[in-house]
Amino acid sequence: MDKQPVIPNPRSQNITQGKSRAPNRSMYYAMGYKEEDFQKPMVGVANGHSTITPCNSGLQKLADAAIAGIEAGGGKAQVFGTPTISDGMAMGTEGMKYSLVSREVISDCIETCVQGQWLDGVLVVGGCDKNMPGGMMGMLRANVPAIFVYGGTILPGRYKGKDLNIVSVFEAVGENAAGRMSDEDLLEIERRAVPGPGSCGGMYTANTMSSAFEALGLSLPYSSTMANPHEEKVDSARESARVLLEAIKKDLKPRDIVTRKSIENAVAVIMATGGSTNAVLHFLAIAHAAGVEWTIDDFERVRVKTPVLCDLKPSGQYLAVDLHQAGGIPQVMKTLLSAGLLHGDCITISGQTIAEVLKDVPAVPRANQNVIRPLSNPMYKQGHLAILKGNLSPEGCVAKITGLKKPVMTGPARVFEDEQSALAAILANKIVAGDVMVLRYLGPKGGPGMPEMLAPTGALVGQGLGESVGLITDGRFSGGTWGMVVGHVAPEAAAGGTIAFIHEGDSITIDAHQLLLQLNVSDEEIAKRRAAWTAPAPRYTRGVQAKFAFNASTASKGAVLDNY
Repeated sequence: MDKQPVIPNPRSQNITQGKSRAPNRSMYYAMGYKEEDFQKPMVGVANGHSTITPCNSGLQKLADAAIAGIEAGGGKAQVFGTPTISDGMAMGTEGMKYSLVSREVISDCIETCVQGQWLDGVLVVGGCDKNMPGGMMGMLRANVPAIFVYGGTILPGRYKGKDLNIVSVFEAVGENAAGRMSDEDLLEIERRAVPGPGSCGGMYTANTMSSAFEALGLSLPYSSTMANPHEEKVDSARESARVLLEAIKKDLKPRDIVTRKSIENAVAVIMATGGSTNAVLHFLAIAHAAGVEWTIDDFERVRVKTPVLCDLKPSGQYLAVDLHQAGGIPQVMKTLLSAGLLHGDCITISGQTIAEVLKDVPAVPRANQNVIRPLSNPMYKQGHLAILKGNLSPEGCVAKITGLKKPVMTGPARVFEDEQSALAAILANKIVAGDVMVLRYLGPKGGPGMPEMLAPTGALVGQGLGESVGLITDGRFSGGTWGMVVGHVAPEAAAGGTIAFIHEGDSITIDAHQLLLQLNVSDEEIAKRRAAWTAPAPRYTRGVQAKFAFNASTASKGAVLDNY
């Protein structure tokens, strides 16, 4: 057998070498270490595998491949776990309030293990929505050489000649309630929508964040759109380990890679692919973890100059597996780079610049596919995640405007204090075209945990009301949401934001052209209502939810817990 290479590891050698460190060495011997292993870098593998969700049930084979790659490349793998919460499974329940909380728990786990064990590098394996930003935030906080390995997208389900995904089920519920789908068809869609392991298949939150991480330079090219069941995903995990070991040699760290320019690259790709509204919240938090100046207004700055190039669900036709076959994120990036819409000089985890990584990718997408449009024929000339402001959201909020024929409406407020009553009203046909639903006390502090509203929005789309009914909330939306929806309204209701003072029947204007979210009530009346308002008692007074509610910043700053 060839002798394994030795890579300098100044961090872990401080612990495992020298007579004064004998007790430390003894504990490593207990795990099978040999004398020569103390010369090798200790590389963490943050393994998000679990059987909680299909997004994470296929991660162990990737972690195993990464471990094998680390060991073969002359490193010593130190494996630890990270938790996950499935948004799709928790949606519409009290459990959904733990989703955003889990982002912080995951990042805390990674920072704690990497720093507590004084690891030389870390490879993070994640699949579900919050694994992605949580993993990246942990990598940035620890700031040792690091790489993200995405678990991979799911393959589509199939029923009656149509591809299915998890959002198909939520929309089918609305169609069934409206009498447009039989109970039998609803049951068959439910059974077939998720055929195996992998993350939700459209350009929803997990695939949005994986694509952005590739653009950011902390995941390998093409890795963000691979399907979990395919062997290339395992090969990519093994190659990620090799690249990470090279980064350890060079001492190339995440905060060397994540800069204002590389975040702008990532956000440009989010816009070009029609990505999730959650990316706004998460990249505000990622920038905070990186110590990079980035505000909610920067998203609007990037949006207006970046076209939507990809025809992807939820508002388009195709899934991430189709994007992969069409050329993946490198093709999207090269198209943007050729137009001067990316910073080609940003460094990546391989040590190459973005321009060097993309040098062999065609400047124009190939003609025999319809997933990635050329710049001459974009889906939309400007990005889809608009930042609206006005008296209802002076700090800003996020509207997803792709696929809407007319992203402007004024209508009467239909006010709900929770998601369940709002969904019940939709399914009982009490919401009609022209209404503006208001779902409040669902923000970072009020929820707490800022739950997603996929059940109500999916039901609206299923009933044919996706474009004719508005919905605003201080909570979040699933990456699978589309329609006349506005989320992340800030300040939130629980913090005394104007959304708390809306009365049933008040006139509300949503205007994506003017970037306006307006309560059409006089300033004097709003002030009168504010003076009469009393903050609600906390929903939780102990445990992780109480800690999150107490510490969470406003959504306009990423709902982070350490914005002191």
